[in-house]
Amino acid sequence: MRDRVLSGMRPTGKVHLGNYLGAIANWVKLQDDYDCFYFVADWHALTDDYSHSKEIPENTVEMIADWLGAGLSPERSTLFVQSLVPEHAELHLLFSMIIPVSWLERVPTYKEQIEQLELQSPSYGLLGYPLLQAADILIYKPRYVPVGADQLPHIELTREVARRFNNAFGPVFPEPDAKLTEIPKVPGTDGRKMSKSYGNAIYLSDPVDVITPKVKRMMTDPARKRRSDPGNPEICPVFDLHRIFTPDGPREACAVGCRTAGIGCLDCKAVLLEHLLPRLEGIRERRQKFIEKPNEIVEILREGSKKARRFAQGTMDEARRALGMDL
Repeated sequence: MRDRVLSGMRPTGKVHLGNYLGAIANWVKLQDDYDCFYFVADWHALTDDYSHSKEIPENTVEMIADWLGAGLSPERSTLFVQSLVPEHAELHLLFSMIIPVSWLERVPTYKEQIEQLELQSPSYGLLGYPLLQAADILIYKPRYVPVGADQLPHIELTREVARRFNNAFGPVFPEPDAKLTEIPKVPGTDGRKMSKSYGNAIYLSDPVDVITPKVKRMMTDPARKRRSDPGNPEICPVFDLHRIFTPDGPREACAVGCRTAGIGCLDCKAVLLEHLLPRLEGIRERRQKFIEKPNEIVEILREGSKKARRFAQGTMDEARRALGMDL
């Protein structure tokens, strides 16, 4: 039996290049060696943006179309929706009875979110977000949770939650390990981190005639004010994408041309597009086939959620027995 991995993503709509390179491309590779569970974290989407809850179904379909286009397969992974497995909420409730508030208040992202959103009175949902996340994970007993280094505090909290429950009621939840994912630096078109909120993203759904002008407008080394000015690839956002998409030979030629002013920034971007566009075009074409049949996407998620729920129900049966609440 293969080890299980689990991860999820909030349904905020179409997936951009940063999301793909930071998570989904790795999820696709994991399908070769692991029993993969990937879920739409729709309850988590309410923690900081509940006023737009009616957009979640459409955003979910758009996001799953991107997942499928990128190579996730319902035959090789269980793709499901968090809210269609109510056992997540039940386990979260049980955990909330035994976990001290202080454990949640010390999670770094809690204070960061309060500061970023300028919240005067944060909701319980925001405070309890890491605990719901722990329930999301532990209910499937995964061996690994693929995350970036910034998510390690959440995995450590999940391990502490499992330990506290097991010490109090008996062994039910194996402690999962983080499977660290190397997240490449993916700049947006303005040089900042790629983000929907910045309006600087390249989306997996973007066609060639949209991606090309986005790349051509990308910020480069600000020292290259004229074509004859030498530049520094180490501080150029375009070169960050070269490191991901361009093979060694052409990439090094661009670096040398930049440093010597042998090529201009548009020449450098043309080489990037030569290697970026074919990779994204394949994803976009596969995505398009799915988005044209949204009912099929919904059916994939419903079937995956049924499978996930059968597993979750088994875990909850164990947890209730451990608690002595299995009348």
